[in-house]
Amino acid sequence: MAVYSIRDLEKLSGVKAHTIRIWEKRYQLLKPRRTDTNIRYYLDEDVKTLLNTALLNRNGYKISKIAQMNTEELNETILQISSNKGNVQMQSDALTLAMLELDESKFNSTLQKHIDENGFKDAMLHVILPFLDRLSILWMTGSVMPVQENYIAGLIRQKIYVAIDNLPFQRKGVPSFVLYLPEGENQELSLLFVHYLLRLEGFYVINLGQGVSLKDLQEARKIYETDYIFTLLNTGLMKQSVKEYVDDLSLYCRSSEIIISGLQVSRHQIKSNKNYQILNGLDEIMLFISDLSLVKT
Repeated sequence: MAVYSIRDLEKLSGVKAHTIRIWEKRYQLLKPRRTDTNIRYYLDEDVKTLLNTALLNRNGYKISKIAQMNTEELNETILQISSNKGNVQMQSDALTLAMLELDESKFNSTLQKHIDENGFKDAMLHVILPFLDRLSILWMTGSVMPVQENYIAGLIRQKIYVAIDNLPFQRKGVPSFVLYLPEGENQELSLLFVHYLLRLEGFYVINLGQGVSLKDLQEARKIYETDYIFTLLNTGLMKQSVKEYVDDLSLYCRSSEIIISGLQVSRHQIKSNKNYQILNGLDEIMLFISDLSLVKT
């Protein structure tokens, strides 16, 4: 059973602690427990109630009206507005609720209308990625449990796989990429989104996934030598320094152009050199793909 402080609730919902206390006192929305030393704490049911309340309140519902809703009315109202395409904060709230409740239907209702009306790329950029930014903060502060994070990551992963599978398959006559994550890296969703972006532009992609050693990468390239190699360095993972790893990667893969992105290359101020190019962030990755697509055509 997860236990939350009022500061955790503030981080999860975006509602100030002072406001939460007012809602408690005036409308009895939450029912905090107290420790033996008289410190307030909250349970999962309180978090869900607060997120639902905050979501509806941001969408124009008065707190007094929300407080009068029963569970069925609350859930029905949430479902009606959760697919609203114009409010990223609301959609982030809805995805957070889906994560906490392990509720796939709520996850799908939040995303599907946006995907149908704007496409999967737009949904990733304006709904899923902002939510993942929020999730990383919640994870660092201990406000979500690993099982909840893994659950929502699995649902997002499924969506990306489906989006990739729905794209035309390309092989001959187009630039080709090997994508991989080194040992210790776990940013699979980011790698999958790059996979999707490359396939969307008609490039051929071999995705080796996570936990790939340089030796394994070299073996894969003996089977199919691609034009480009793409990887992400985010977690500061390795037994060697980031610069040493990048130099070794450059040595192992001299015949391909290497594209590297991630927090660690930015943090260690790794510069493009020889046969590798450093891209700082998603905007530069997307610009690189767009420029390469123009050359292809």
